[in-house]
Amino acid sequence: MAGQAQIDIRELHWLLDIVQCLDVGVLVMDRNFHIEVWNSFMENHSGLGADQVQGRELFQVFPEIDRPWLERKVGTVLRLGTRAFSLWQQRPYLLHFKSYRPITGQADFMYQNLTILPLAATGGQVEHVCLVIYDMTDAAVAQLRQG
Repeated sequence: MAGQAQIDIRELHWLLDIVQCLDVGVLVMDRNFHIEVWNSFMENHSGLGADQVQGRELFQVFPEIDRPWLERKVGTVLRLGTRAFSLWQQRPYLLHFKSYRPITGQADFMYQNLTILPLAATGGQVEHVCLVIYDMTDAAVAQLRQG
């Protein structure tokens, strides 16, 4: 296959291992909000395994999500092919995860930053997005204490 980049299966395996070990939530969904990738951060904080959510619509799994807001954000990413962001100061969380700081915990839930990434297929069309969820609880609690 001259001229085409070949995917080394070992490299793909390494990338999947890395995604599973990240201390951020990684979830990939199609344009209809059906979940395709769900990393271990998401499993640990939601209590739901990948086998329980894959193929399901995000809003079925998390009905508390502000659907119109997320549909607008994701729609912009799909249309423009550019990233979108949401900071905990604008919207404290996307997914209502508990804060797991048992001793120093000053928050009832996990404050989150969100990045929405467009994922282009080999033909260039964006058919999927990746949501990256960052736990910002420590920084949020510190900033809120300062006033």
